[in-house]
Amino acid sequence: MTQRTWLITGISSGFGRHMAEQLLERGDRVAGTVRNMEAMNDLIAKYGDLLWMAKLELTDTPAIRQVVDDAFNALGHIDVVVNNAGYGLFGAAEELTDEQIRHQLDTNLMGSIQVIRAALPHLRAQGHGRIMQLSTVGGQAAFPGGSLYHASKWGIEGFAESVMYEVAPFNIGVTIVEPGSASTNFRYQSSKLAPKIEAYEASPAFHARRILEEAKAPSLGDPAKMVAIMIASIDQNPAPKRIVLGSDAYATIHKALTERLAALEAQKDLAFSTDSDANI
Repeated sequence: MTQRTWLITGISSGFGRHMAEQLLERGDRVAGTVRNMEAMNDLIAKYGDLLWMAKLELTDTPAIRQVVDDAFNALGHIDVVVNNAGYGLFGAAEELTDEQIRHQLDTNLMGSIQVIRAALPHLRAQGHGRIMQLSTVGGQAAFPGGSLYHASKWGIEGFAESVMYEVAPFNIGVTIVEPGSASTNFRYQSSKLAPKIEAYEASPAFHARRILEEAKAPSLGDPAKMVAIMIASIDQNPAPKRIVLGSDAYATIHKALTERLAALEAQKDLAFSTDSDANI
């Protein structure tokens, strides 16, 4: 098996932690970013030089550029860049504070964009590479109570899909990963809630709040299995545009796309009717 070098944001928990552990165990090198270095003491002690670490807050664009540059310089090359770090923000749109809105978009959207932008010059120079953008079932479907989280994920999916066409001539592949629910700390530990407005107890948005407050809803996906598929996808050429993980993700995305296509087809005559007569 060929040893690869990976740059992964947010490896202290969740998918990032599972990915780092699986890669290190098989002998790959990992450059990982975290906000709390102490959370990585066990992996640093176990894997030594295979693990390169940096502290990074994704809302800090200059720091992103510095860390990405340092990782490439320290390791010589990086084969795969994984945008994993992020969190969920839930509550009705009216309930969210301006500060929460900015931080959600700065982290999930702008942070991911800047990681990719910082990595691209290095990937082009070395003549190959793969970018893996972690999204979610919520990057293709939308639920009440998740407006800003969806905004961040729909936004990064659009960005990543455009970039995949831009960088294909440079032998750089881009894959968007859309997991469903999984047994990680995302839902009940890292996710944030907006302040409550009582009127929204009568809104479907309240369902998202209740799920997080009760912390009882089961997660269907096995994160270790999901990560194993993400890792294996790097051997595919060309890179898959999207990977859907979890039966709940498949069912939800299938329903959303089917309904969207049906609505589009119903408007075909209307759409064509607005063409200029000069083009007929």
